[in-house]
Amino acid sequence: MTPLRLCIAGTHSTGKTTLARRIEMELRATGITVARTGGFAKRAAQLGFPKMTRHTDRSTAWIIHATANAALEAELTADVVIVDRTPFDALAYYLAAVRHRGEHPDPEALSRLTALAQLACPRPQVFLATLLDPAMPLAEHPGKDPDWADSEFREAVDEQLHRALSAYAVPHVPVPSDGHAAAVELAVETITASWAAAA
Repeated sequence: MTPLRLCIAGTHSTGKTTLARRIEMELRATGITVARTGGFAKRAAQLGFPKMTRHTDRSTAWIIHATANAALEAELTADVVIVDRTPFDALAYYLAAVRHRGEHPDPEALSRLTALAQLACPRPQVFLATLLDPAMPLAEHPGKDPDWADSEFREAVDEQLHRALSAYAVPHVPVPSDGHAAAVELAVETITASWAAAA
């Protein structure tokens, strides 16, 4: 049986990982084997790639490839793979970073990255995209990159992400800050129904 994918996208500190954990827990309770991928922006930074407002086309390409490879690997042993931060997240961070620096993306690089994001993100069973609520303050995280608390950059990522999802006709469910419980319920019901139908 072909494993199912569930993608969760959004700018930082909008509850993506919490959503992923809640969905994973609910699915595991039904007996479905679940794997969750993520953390590639942090891994890229550890390798020496620039991050946050300093993202480049190279760092973005690495994250997109790493995300795609991890999902494919997870599908070898899991019924459902939850992708926490999608290739479109990487694209959004790149575009927001370029704009933050007052630059314009190289057309050839942007075309390549867009194609990579689309290829690396085959249409999942469920695609949740959190919506930023600027009124909700960021929690303090000592040791985080200073850009993490830059509200303008965070909002730019949110804007670029949702613009890209619309521009490339990616079917997704927008998740407002007060809609996480409903999103979990929708995701679990959709995945379990699809899994039962395919069994």
